[in-house]
Parts: sequence; C-alpha cells; structure tokens
Amino acid sequence: MMSFEDKGSPLLTDEVPRRVAKFSPPPCAWGDYFISCHSNFMDMTENEEEENMVEKEHEKLKEEVIRMLVATPQNYSEKLSLIDSIQRLGFSYYFDTEINEILKIQNSFNLDDRDEDIYYASLKFRLLRQQGYYVSCEIFNKFTNEEGDFKESTVKGKREIMSLYEASHWRMNGEIILDKALAFTTKKLEEMAMDFSCPYRDEAKYALRWPILKALPRLITKHHISTYEKDPLKNNVLLKFAKLDYNAMQKLYQKELYEVSRWWKDLKLMKELYFARDRMVESYIWALGVFYEPKYSYGRIILAKIAVLTILLDDIYDVYGTFDELELFTNAIERWDSIGIEKLPKCMKVLYRAILKVYEEIEKDISKDNINPYAIHFAKEGMKRQCRAYFAEAKWFHEGYMPTFEEYMKVAIVSTCFYVYVPISFVGMGVAASQEVFEWVESDPMLLKASGIIGRLMNDITSHKFEQERGHIDSAVECYMKQHEVSEEDAIVELGKEITKAWKDMIEDYIMKSTKLSTAIVIRVLNHGRLSEFFYKKEDGYTFVHGDTKHFITAMLIDPIPI
Repeated sequence: MMSFEDKGSPLLTDEVPRRVAKFSPPPCAWGDYFISCHSNFMDMTENEEEENMVEKEHEKLKEEVIRMLVATPQNYSEKLSLIDSIQRLGFSYYFDTEINEILKIQNSFNLDDRDEDIYYASLKFRLLRQQGYYVSCEIFNKFTNEEGDFKESTVKGKREIMSLYEASHWRMNGEIILDKALAFTTKKLEEMAMDFSCPYRDEAKYALRWPILKALPRLITKHHISTYEKDPLKNNVLLKFAKLDYNAMQKLYQKELYEVSRWWKDLKLMKELYFARDRMVESYIWALGVFYEPKYSYGRIILAKIAVLTILLDDIYDVYGTFDELELFTNAIERWDSIGIEKLPKCMKVLYRAILKVYEEIEKDISKDNINPYAIHFAKEGMKRQCRAYFAEAKWFHEGYMPTFEEYMKVAIVSTCFYVYVPISFVGMGVAASQEVFEWVESDPMLLKASGIIGRLMNDITSHKFEQERGHIDSAVECYMKQHEVSEEDAIVELGKEITKAWKDMIEDYIMKSTKLSTAIVIRVLNHGRLSEFFYKKEDGYTFVHGDTKHFITAMLIDPIPI
C-alpha cells in the first residue's frame, strides 16, 4: 500500500489567505464502516456447503431463464415483456446474446403492419431505443386524434400509462408526439400519485421521480424486485433468480468497496487535505453507476480511485490553492512529471504524487497482458484536460471576471469530470474499448458534451448558493442571470430547458450515432447523465451526503434482499 507523507517539506504558504476558511465540507458519512464491517459481511455469508448450493440453484435458474428466452413465443408481446422484466430485475447481463437476437428480429418488423395496442407499441419502442435501434415515433400516430393528442380510450390503464410514460423519455429533438406523450402520461401519473385510494399510488410516485431512462440500474433493481414480488402475474423463476443474483452482486460490491476503502485509508491524504471532501464511498457509487456488471470489477475499482482523487483536485482548485500555486500544479500535470512541485504546499505535493502513482499502477496492470497499450495515454490526457478546465475557472476567479453563459459552459462542461471519467471507464473495459473508442471521446461527441451539460447545470442549480457563500466562481445560474438580465427563478427555469434539450441531444447521438461503436460502450456515457440525476436531483448529493445519498447507498450496498 502506498503512503504519501512528506515530512521534510514545510508548508510554504501558512500565512497565505485561502478560501478554505469559508469552506467546511460535511464530514464523511461512513468513516471506516466498509473496512470494519468487512469481516461482518464475510461472517454473514453462507458456509462453503451452503454457498455451493446457492451457486447450483443460481445456475439452474439461469438455464431456465435461457429456455424462456429461446422458446418460440405465442406472440412477441410476451417475449418483450419477459425482456423488460429481466432488465428491470437487474440480471440481463447474463443474457445479452439472447436479448440482442430477439430485439434484432423485432426491429425488422414494421409495427404499422400489425394491430398493436399502446402497451406493446410503447414497450417495443423503448426496448429498441435502449438497445440503440432507431424506431420512428410515428408508430404512435394511430393512438392520437386529429389534433395530435392522445386518445383517452387508448391510454386508460396503469399498464398502458406506465409503458407510454417510460417510452416517451426516449425522445429526440423535434419529436413532438413524444413531448405530448410525456406531458399526457405525467399528468395521469400525478393524478394517481395524489389519489390516496389509488392502488398504484406508490408506483406512480416512484416512476415520476425515477423514470427508467434517468435512474441508476442498481437503484431501480431493488425497487422493482419488491414491486414484482407483489405482482399476481409474477414469474417465480425470475423472482428467485433476481434475489439470488442481487445478493451475490451486493457481496461483490462490498468486497470492491472494502478494497478501495482500504487503499484510501492507507493513502492518508485526508490528513493533509483536511479542507476537502472525503468521498470514497460516493466515488465508488459513481463507478457502480457507470458499470454494474460483474465482469467490470476492475473498471469500478480504478474509476472509483480516480473519482475520489478528482474530488480532491476540485477542492484544491476551488478553495485552497493560490493562483500561482495552481499554475505550477497545472503545468506539472501537463508535463506529467515532478519537476517544480517542491515549490508547492505539502497538501498539493502529496495529492500530485498520489495521482501519478495511481496512473502508474493502472498502466502496469493493463500492460501485463499487453491489452490496449494506447489506453493509458488517453486516460492521462483526460486528467490534463480536467486540470486545464479547473485552472481556467481559477483564473476567472483570480481576475474577478464573469464569463458569458456560453464562455462558462465551454469550460464548465469539461470541469464536470466526465472527460476524465469516461476514458478511465473505457480503460476498465479492457479489450471492449478499441483505440477508435478513445479517439471518439477526444472528438467531443455530442453524447459526451450533452451529458456534461446535464451534469454541470444540475450541479449548479442545486449548489450555486452554497458555492457563492464559500467564494466560488460564478455558476451557470449567475452567468445566465447577468447576461440575460433575469431573476434567479427565471434563470433556473431556462437552465431546466437546457437540461431537457441535452437529454434529447444525448439520446439522438446515442441512437443516430455516426460512429459504429457498440451500445455497450456508449451506454457508459449515457450513464453519466443518470448519475447526475442521482446526485444532483434535489441537492448536491456529493457534498451533502447525509440525506438521500446515504439512504440510497445503504439500500444498494448494505441491506440484502430477503430470499
């Protein structure tokens, strides 16, 4: 384990005024919980004989699910409902080949040639768009009247409303019928959520808060298992398999979190960076949101490490470093060497050395099998770009300059961290990420840019007041207010429209992408948009972690599902 204590170098800037005095981040919500409880987690696992029995049952149920998928269906509506259940229950990664084959066949059918109901049409539309297929929104025309509004007679049941609601989120620019579908079904769900006598009230409330498109898969998995268990039409094979697999995956996540937590504690960075946010667990959640599949264990670990170090970088640039120090630090990162860092205060030196060390370890790991030797170059370039963006913002603050909204967003989209997270995510995917994939990231694709817009604006809307109190640069809210001479309330409304458009842009690039990248690759970028919804929907859940963030982490990583 590595430790970066610098005993011989004094803190050179003790008397330098720093914004850190105005910033006291809420403490870590977890302490050493995931380290100290690791043995307890292990104690709670079955003995070897019981583990073997569970593994055999898991394998038996898996074979039964495969038989269901490959069996000839009486109608394809049943087959699509099966796929939907498998995906929502959280174990579709075992059946990618079978699911892809079914959806490929479904994509060859023309819905207009068949007499479909709106549930089936909506379900097929969503599943195909999720898979990256283009499906025309005109398939919904048959369910509207002459004015283009949806007929009450065709969307009247909970099943139909929910299906159309989830499908309508996968809308691209100019798809007016889907805008109408979302408005129509949202109103219906709001009515259900407010009706205390409605048996679907809780489902409606959950769907309004977490539509499938914008929710972390592991978050909705646990919810859907509990909902599915109450369904009189449930398939017991799917339910049992989902429970066994969820608990097995939770143990894997606990093991990974123990590993990164142990690494983090041994690093001892928080001793020097006392002013920064200690967010190892939340950083692991970010990695889990990018990829939750069992085969990406290494990817989650390295992304979690880079994410937690980037948070420290953010606070170094925002609240601690002077302009001269940050210029030295940024230049050092640009060169990727240690020349000149002795002039920096101790906390910046230990962080810098930690960053270089982590990348060195990642490079060593991926070079063992000579897999993607080019990948580490792109990962380093992402970190350099991140620091350049941070420094640009620091320069604005130093000069007292308020950029235009457009100037601000050009830099702030990068400072969301997505341009450093996405390349390191692809490094963690091994052979699945070709050189073309990394070059695509560097070309600033709309998918990545739009996810950055979502992250930046959602973050700024929820945190701008707190940020201003601690002496931060002007956020998107302040820049928009000044440039357009509008109130804070009006600015937030307009920024909300920008977020809506960014989702449409992201989906459009996801589906209509000119590259030939696989859905398995591009979904990682879309997942960053989902993570923004998770952390910044109500508040800055990365800074203020003791509310919803802690609750969700407890649900996903601590509480198992009763079998």
